[in-house]
Amino acid sequence: MYSSYPSARSSRGGSGKGRLIFAAIIAIMSLVSYFGSRQDNPVTGETQYIGITVDQEIALGLQAAPQMAEEFGGEDPDQSAQAIVDQVGNSLVQNSPASQTPYEYEFHLLEDDKTINAFALPGGQIFITRALFDKLQTEGELAGVLGHEIGHVVARHSAEHIAKAQLTEGLTGAAVLATYDPNNPATANTAQVAMLIGQLVNMKFGRDDELESDFLGVCFINDSGYNPEELIRVMQVLAEASQGNAPPEFFSTHPNPENRIQRIQEAIQNLAACP
Repeated sequence: MYSSYPSARSSRGGSGKGRLIFAAIIAIMSLVSYFGSRQDNPVTGETQYIGITVDQEIALGLQAAPQMAEEFGGEDPDQSAQAIVDQVGNSLVQNSPASQTPYEYEFHLLEDDKTINAFALPGGQIFITRALFDKLQTEGELAGVLGHEIGHVVARHSAEHIAKAQLTEGLTGAAVLATYDPNNPATANTAQVAMLIGQLVNMKFGRDDELESDFLGVCFINDSGYNPEELIRVMQVLAEASQGNAPPEFFSTHPNPENRIQRIQEAIQNLAACP
């Protein structure tokens, strides 16, 4: 007498088909959500895919700022040096299209005197380490660093990466569901491969972002009365710092400065294209 219950084999087959359908739904939803978040950047004129609001960007930056500062030794106690950072940063904002954005720009000098780095959080929180600050010889060079980081904020690069991460996670989840067999844990490696691919995709966009921020930095420096060639000097300072045993942390998130000098020179010759 035959059992009226489906066999284990047919059950697993149906379950596998269900996972494929569910994975396809997740992938479609991720793509629709991403491409449905299209916005035009009023400063750069670019069409971007961003799924969060300006207020959310500002809130995220403010929430993350204390933790980021703590990772680099906290705020530097040298108030005179902090005043210089504030003065140069605020001048860049006030005299450039950055002043037309709703972001709440704040500039932080961090106490870390070993790590050569500068970075920006979404919404206008901008940081420079003491190690990098001490290598800069003029206010113009400081303007070069801060102008570049302001460029990241104005171009909404962090918000773009959040949207890309959401898309990547959605598609990664789809790939894992489609291939992962709970009866064979070894297939979990698929998730690791998919995550690696997602990281590489984001790194490619990150390098493009850095070049765009160089261009915007040149524009903002020029708008504020500094010599935009000071940004070339910053690249030379970073290149010199890379001659030691430990390359600057700046290189982990920024393209090699030697490869950027030519692009900066081109931007200086093309200031008419600035926003």
